[in-house]
Amino acid sequence: MRMSSATGTHRDLHGERRREGPPGRADNPVVKVCGLAWLEFRKPDLDRAEIFAQAFGFGVAWRTPDELWLRGSDAGAPCLIVRRGPASALTGLAFAAADRSDVHRLASATGMTVAALPEGLGGVAVDLVDPNGLTVRVVSDTDEVPGLQPQHAYTMNVGHDTPRVNAAQRPPRAPAVVQRLGHVVLQSTTFQRTLDWYLRHLGLIVSDFLYFPGQRDRGPTMSFVRCDLGLTPADHHTIALALGPSNRYVHSAYQVADLDALAAGGEYLRELGFKRSWGIGRHLQGSQIFDYWRDPDGVLMEHYSDGDLFDHTVEPGWAPMTASGLAQWGPRATKDFLGIAPGRRAVRELVAMLTSLREDNEWDVARMRGLMKVAAS
Repeated sequence: MRMSSATGTHRDLHGERRREGPPGRADNPVVKVCGLAWLEFRKPDLDRAEIFAQAFGFGVAWRTPDELWLRGSDAGAPCLIVRRGPASALTGLAFAAADRSDVHRLASATGMTVAALPEGLGGVAVDLVDPNGLTVRVVSDTDEVPGLQPQHAYTMNVGHDTPRVNAAQRPPRAPAVVQRLGHVVLQSTTFQRTLDWYLRHLGLIVSDFLYFPGQRDRGPTMSFVRCDLGLTPADHHTIALALGPSNRYVHSAYQVADLDALAAGGEYLRELGFKRSWGIGRHLQGSQIFDYWRDPDGVLMEHYSDGDLFDHTVEPGWAPMTASGLAQWGPRATKDFLGIAPGRRAVRELVAMLTSLREDNEWDVARMRGLMKVAAS
C-alpha cells in the first residue's frame, strides 16, 4: 500500500508505538516557541573562527575585535554569536517566541525579567537556565537582516522524470552556502528532567525517542524534539537531548540547498585541510543527508539537506539506540563522531563516566553499560 504522508512513513520505520512511558509533550506548556533563533559560543581566536566559518558557508553579519556574528543566506537573525573567551564552549541557546506577549508570559511564570536586546539584534528577551546550567534565551521582535543570494538547488533527472535536457551538471567546489540554523544536540546527565523542562517551558514536542538496547523498560535515553506549530510542518528536531556522563554540547546543524552543495562544499573544506568527522550519509531519525566537520577548536558542526518535516499530529517513534542505526546509508559512524577516538575528548568523557556515578543524576552503572554497548554496536 502506498504511504501518503510523513506520518505513515514514520510509523512504518519505527514500528513501535508508545504504550507507556513519557508522552512526548506537556499538557499545558507555558509558551510554544516557533524556532531556534541562534546559538552563542565563546572562542579564543575569532580570526581563526572566521576563516573556518566562511569556508563552511556562513556570511559575516557583524565583526568587532571581541564579537563575530555569523549568518545564513535566509533573512532573519544571525545563526551564531561568537564572543572572545578563554576556551571554546557553547554558552547559550536562543529560541524565537511567536509573540512578545509570550516572552512576558514566560518571564512571569519563571520569576525572571524581560530585557531589551543590544543594538543590532533588537527586540526583547527573557533569560532562563535549563537543568544543565545552560542559558536559554527566548526572544521576540528581533531585527531581521535581509536575505542574501541563495545557492540554488540543481534540477535533477530522477528515473524517467527528466526535466534537465541539453545541460550538464557542474557544481563548483565552493563553500556550501548555509541557509539557516537547523538544530542543536546536547548531552545531559539529567536527561528526563531536562527534556521535561523544555517541553513544559517552551512547548516543544518529541518526534522520536531512543533507548539503550535491553533497557526499553527504563525509558528513553535520547529524544529528538521539534517545535509545535500546529498543522504547519516543523523540522523533525530543533533540539535533541541525549543521556550521558557529562553536560555538554554535541553538535549543531545547518541547512544547505541540496546534496550537490553539501558534497562539493565538503570537497572544498577537505582541500583546505579541515577535518571531516563523519559523512556523507542519510540519517534515520530526521532522514536528513548529513556531513559532519570539526572546526579548528574541535567543535562539531553538520551540513544537512532534505530533512523531515512533521506537524503536531505525528506521535513519537520509539527505537533502540545503536551506532549502526544512526544512518540508513553511508560510511560507518566514526570513532571521532562517537567521541571514542583516542585523544583529550575521549579521556574527558571516560573520566566523566566514572565521576558522574557518584553524583545525584540519572547516570548509573546500567546506563554506562548501555552507552558502551551503543558505541560498540
